[in-house]
Amino acid sequence: MPHNQQDQHIQDEVLRHSLENPEDFWRHQAEHLHWHKPYSSTIQLTQKTLKNGVTHDSWEWFPGGEISTCYNCVDRHVLDGHGDSIAIYFDSPVTNTKEKYTYRQLLGEVETLAGALREQGIQKGDVVLLYMPTIPAAVIGILAANRLGAIHSIVFGGFAPHALAQRIDSCRPVAILTASCGIDGNKPPIAYKGLVEEAIRLAGHKPHNVIVWQRDQLRWNLDHKTGQLDWNALVDSARSRGIKADCVPVKSTDPIYIIHTSGTTGTPKGVLRDAGGHAVGLHLSISYLFNIHGPGCVSFTASDIGWIVGHSYIIYGPLLTGAATVMYEGKPVGTPDASAFWRIVEEYKVNTMFTAPTALRAIRRDDPNNQSFIDYGKRGALKTLRALFLAGERSKPTLIDSYQQLMAQYCAEGTAVVDNW
Repeated sequence: MPHNQQDQHIQDEVLRHSLENPEDFWRHQAEHLHWHKPYSSTIQLTQKTLKNGVTHDSWEWFPGGEISTCYNCVDRHVLDGHGDSIAIYFDSPVTNTKEKYTYRQLLGEVETLAGALREQGIQKGDVVLLYMPTIPAAVIGILAANRLGAIHSIVFGGFAPHALAQRIDSCRPVAILTASCGIDGNKPPIAYKGLVEEAIRLAGHKPHNVIVWQRDQLRWNLDHKTGQLDWNALVDSARSRGIKADCVPVKSTDPIYIIHTSGTTGTPKGVLRDAGGHAVGLHLSISYLFNIHGPGCVSFTASDIGWIVGHSYIIYGPLLTGAATVMYEGKPVGTPDASAFWRIVEEYKVNTMFTAPTALRAIRRDDPNNQSFIDYGKRGALKTLRALFLAGERSKPTLIDSYQQLMAQYCAEGTAVVDNW
C-alpha cells in the first residue's frame, strides 16, 4: 500500500467516497436505517420560492421516502433483539437520583405517552413545544411527539418568559410539555409555573394545553381551567386502558423539529430540520466521528437538551445507533466537586465524552493539578474512555495538550482529544 494511503484516516476515506460517488455513498448510509417507504433518490435539486417572490435552488434529501425517527431510535432496536440493552442512564446529583431505561422500557413509556397525547388531539404535522430540564421525561416526550408525526421545538428550561413567548409565537405549538421545576446546580429549584404562565400571557398564540411533569422537589399547582394537565395522570390513565400509539411515518423532507437561534441579533429565528436527512446525517456523524456503533457503547454528552448539541448527541445520535446515552443533571464542579465527570466515566463505562472547554476550565480552577483525574486514572477507572470531544467555543491549545497527555496515560489506547470548534 502506498505510504499516503497507509497514513490516511478513515474520515479521509469516507470523504473521498462521498465526493467521488455521492449517490452511492448516501444510499449506503441510508441503508443503516429503516424506511417505511423507499426513497426515489438520495438527493434532488429543486427550486423554492420565498414569500417575496425570490426563487432559489434547494436540495431535498431522500425525496419520496417516508421515515419515523422514533421507530429508528427505539422500536427497531427492540425488534432486533436489543430490548434489554440500556438506552438511557440518568444521573442527577442535584436530586440524588439515578435511573436507567432499557430500550424495551423506553418503548413502553414512549408508546403510552404518545397514545395519551393523541387523545389530547395531537397529530401529524402539529408542533409540540418542550420547556424542560435534562431528565428522561423530556426524551420520552420528544420521542412521543415524533412518534405521532408531530414536530417538536425544545426551548432551554429556565429561559425568561419573554424569550419563551417569542418562541411560542414563532412555532405556534398546540401544546407545551413542561416540568414543575428545573434545578441549576446547588441552587434552590426553579419553579416553571410562573415562567410558562407569563410566557403564554405575553404570547399572541395560545397553546391548547400545558402538560406538566411533576417533580418531587417542587410541585406545580395545576389550573385545569386553563388547559393545564398532569402528565403522570394522563399516562396512568392511558396505561390502565391499554392505550398506545404506533409510529406515524412522515415524508423524508418533512420537518422533525424546529430549533431557534439565540436571538442576539434580533428576533429568534426557527430553523427546520428535515426528517430523512437529519436521521441519516446524524447516524453517520455518531458512527464515523464519535465511534459509537450500537449496543455496548456508552456516550456521555455534558450539555442541555435545549441546545443543538443536546438534540444531537444526548438524544438522537446515540439512540439511532442503539447505544446508551448518559443524561447528567449536574455541573462539572460543585455537584459535589471537580471529580463529577470522571465518576460518570467510571460508573457508566463511558466510551465517548462530549463537553465544552468552559467545563474543563471550571474543573481546572477547582482542581489545578488534575488530581481527581489522576486518582481515577491510577485505579484504571477511565480505561473505557476512547475520546473527549470539545465544542461550543474555542479551546486553548494548552488545555487540549494537557488533557491529551492525561488521557494518553490513563484512558484507552489511542485515545484522543478532538476539538470540534
